[in-house]
Amino acid sequence: MDKRHALRLLSLALPALCTVGGAAAQAPVFTKPIRLVVPFPAGGGVDVIARALADGLARELGQPVVIDNKAGAGTSIGNDAVAKAAPDGLTILLNTNAIAILPSLNPKLPYATETAFAPITLVGRAPIVAVVRSDSPLRTGADLVSRARAKPGALTYGSAGNGTSTHLSAELLKVTAKVFITHVPYRGAAPMFTDLLGGQIDVGFATLPSVAALMSGGKLRALAATSARRSPLLPDVSTFEEAGVKGYQADVWYGAFAPAGTPPAVVRQWHAAFKRAAESDDFRKRATAEGLTLTLDSPEETTRIVRAEEAKWRQVVKEQGIKPE
Repeated sequence: MDKRHALRLLSLALPALCTVGGAAAQAPVFTKPIRLVVPFPAGGGVDVIARALADGLARELGQPVVIDNKAGAGTSIGNDAVAKAAPDGLTILLNTNAIAILPSLNPKLPYATETAFAPITLVGRAPIVAVVRSDSPLRTGADLVSRARAKPGALTYGSAGNGTSTHLSAELLKVTAKVFITHVPYRGAAPMFTDLLGGQIDVGFATLPSVAALMSGGKLRALAATSARRSPLLPDVSTFEEAGVKGYQADVWYGAFAPAGTPPAVVRQWHAAFKRAAESDDFRKRATAEGLTLTLDSPEETTRIVRAEEAKWRQVVKEQGIKPE
């Protein structure tokens, strides 16, 4: 074989070799059980979503997916565990927008939020709802805003606690609508509902799953939802934007994150696995029951959303002088 012919054969073979080699280099090998860290207690909404996804993720990735509940400190304990984990695709975080709120409330976190994680996907979004007793004279979100403007500070609202998504969603409403409603923080949704039903406060801001039973039982009534669009579970309940508060959106989202430094190919494989796991009928039923609208955003879009949320909540926390408990 002459030299020119050999070079020609080599030039034809190289692209194929590079393709095979590149594919092999990019293909993540999951050889151990996968840890899905949930920075909330077992049995809560995020834990329910995580467990509903686990079987599908295990099927897609070829390894068991173990739920690891690391609750506490506003989710920073679980976040930190993932931030410090090896970036090998075997430890993943499933959190809410708490991960974007927390840096504004605690500037001394043990990790740097903007550089500690590789966003994978936003699984979906669920609304927070403003609710009142069934006999309240307030009927709509527009009624709430109108009354608050007419009598600043006279109305009271309850949340599940300082710095929670229910608290900040109401504070963003106050900033956007330019109204003042007095905040009464509680340690969780249950005691807040007790006082709301007892007439100690006028309005409650709550996640949809936490308040669904009281609404279906006729004890509480929804005024408006904080989401950009109406919830399929509450088709007759308007959003605050429909009620005249333009540009307002403060729903809860559920996002998956890998440690920073995780190879992009591994992040993409995780995104694909989440998408396929979310296609199962069982998961969609569970998601619907939790009021979750699935989005499965790309890693790039998820990164953009998280950065925008961090900036939004930083401004609200600063303007309203919000301090953690």
